[in-house]
Amino acid sequence: MSETVITPAVRAPAAPPALGGPGLFTVLLAAALPLVDFFIVNVALPTIGADLHAGEAVLELVVAGYGLAYAVLLVLGGRLGDLFGRRRMFLGGVAAFGLTSLACGLAPDAWSLVGARVAQGASAAAMLPQVLATIQATTRGARRARAMSLYGATAGLSMVAGQILGGVLVAADIAGSGWRSVFLVNVPVVVAGLFLAVRVVPETRSQHPEPVDGLGTVLLAASLLTLLAPLTEGRAAGWPLWTWPALAAFPFAAGAFWAVERRKDRAGHTPLVPPSLLGLASLRHGLALIVPFSIGFSGFMFVIALALQEGARLGPVPAGLALAPMAVAFLFVSLAGPRLIGRYGTRVITAGAVVQGVGVLLIALAAWRDWPRLDFGSLLPGAAVAGAGQALQLPNVLRIVMSEVPPARAGVGSGVMVTTQQSALALGVATIGTLFLTLAPHMGMRDALVITLLVQLAGIVLTGLLSLRAPRTVG
Repeated sequence: MSETVITPAVRAPAAPPALGGPGLFTVLLAAALPLVDFFIVNVALPTIGADLHAGEAVLELVVAGYGLAYAVLLVLGGRLGDLFGRRRMFLGGVAAFGLTSLACGLAPDAWSLVGARVAQGASAAAMLPQVLATIQATTRGARRARAMSLYGATAGLSMVAGQILGGVLVAADIAGSGWRSVFLVNVPVVVAGLFLAVRVVPETRSQHPEPVDGLGTVLLAASLLTLLAPLTEGRAAGWPLWTWPALAAFPFAAGAFWAVERRKDRAGHTPLVPPSLLGLASLRHGLALIVPFSIGFSGFMFVIALALQEGARLGPVPAGLALAPMAVAFLFVSLAGPRLIGRYGTRVITAGAVVQGVGVLLIALAAWRDWPRLDFGSLLPGAAVAGAGQALQLPNVLRIVMSEVPPARAGVGSGVMVTTQQSALALGVATIGTLFLTLAPHMGMRDALVITLLVQLAGIVLTGLLSLRAPRTVG
């Protein structure tokens, strides 16, 4: 008598959701918004100040309030996406970004604008980490490499395009909106993004989500605030008494944060920023490259906008369009990035630093030779060469950071990366911008600009040297 053995059906593991072309376009569109808005106000600040009767210290808060809220909450935004679902957090962040942009555009006075900008930065922090985490969780191999390269290209292009767009919108004065259009332009983009996202962006989350690290979140916020708040607001406010205790408190807050995170990591919990994640060589090297690159990039964009408008007396449109060659060169060179990195590895980053350095030297030479007749034509060679060099670096550096981060920790990894980038962008405005504004009254704008560009060149050299230690290949 034979027995029939019935074996239970074995269910194949579900395939991870895939991010198609329309979905990638949608998340990259959203990724552009926070970076555009970080830079778009640079050329609009003089008009905002005149319209809202705002002093320099308050105008600094329009920039710094956004940057601080954005930087402080990014890692938390990534963790919440891992916990509650990245698509859900993405949709909520995009919607909130649209509403806060509307509030910025309708602000009746300067302090209302500052508050709306802080809320806008918090919305961006909920939205942006989900972009990288979704890419990391829904792509593999060559598709992931291409998606990360496109993300890097989008990030770099957004930073330059934001400043150009700001000048064009302020000058266009659409329906008498003036500076308000630099914020209101986000609203239709957000509506289109939400319409696409609900259809084409898949839901992902960590398979083993941990609760939010409350103490780590507070200590990280304290660390970033005690460093960035006095540096970004101190000079414009006349270095009031509170700035010095804040700076003195920074190393203690940072040390306490690291000790708490390391203890949680060793206990088998998942802290806000796991020190074990920093054990990935690719992530460590990539973060080390992001810092000097981003400090130099944002410092340059802030200083050149100020020099062209206040020193060379260019209007918002000529000041913005003077950087158009940088944006065009960045766009076309970044398209070749995946092929170049596949063939030559991270040597492309070193070459990019050399090219960017040559471009910055050409800009410094133009400033020395042509001041105050500094315009599109005199800046064109240097801006184009510098843009090409930046395009060889930024997309590939971002790929290095995320190349070994496991999908389960994609939200944490992306939050750490973008927090580092955003903090460095804020530091660039605070340090290089302060240097320029301190030197200009004593030396004149031309000499202050040249010296500031040479300081940026030192940062480019540092990036190039650090790139020599990066892994030769990128996944």
